[in-house]
Amino acid sequence: MFDPYAFGSGALNFALAFLAAGGFALIFKALYRWITPHDEGALIRAGNSAAAVALGGALLGYVIPLASALTHTSSLPEFVAWAVLAGAIQIATFWLVRRIALPDVSERIERGEMSTALYLLSISLVVGVLNAACMTA
Repeated sequence: MFDPYAFGSGALNFALAFLAAGGFALIFKALYRWITPHDEGALIRAGNSAAAVALGGALLGYVIPLASALTHTSSLPEFVAWAVLAGAIQIATFWLVRRIALPDVSERIERGEMSTALYLLSISLVVGVLNAACMTA
């Protein structure tokens, strides 16, 4: 039997979690775009698919552990801590790629090199999945 009170309580919890996660995703996107030397927004508006793929990969690499944090935390402060850690790890990942593996990553993205974009997407996803899995321990 349908329980409107239980549904209302569950729907409220869903809305709060969705808003918190969505807010953190937007904050991460803004911070990520700020730390990258290239302007993803301008590149994407100009039709640069490599910029869209690389940014999309970073967002996916962030929201995967964010979803894990939603599943495994029981309080908003704990979720916030995991969300901040997940963002820091993704940003550190880009920084390390830029410093070690591909020092010219921004120039390659600006030129629209899909191989570089797919490499960034892959690294972001790998780090995100590992990050999410470690949150369950």
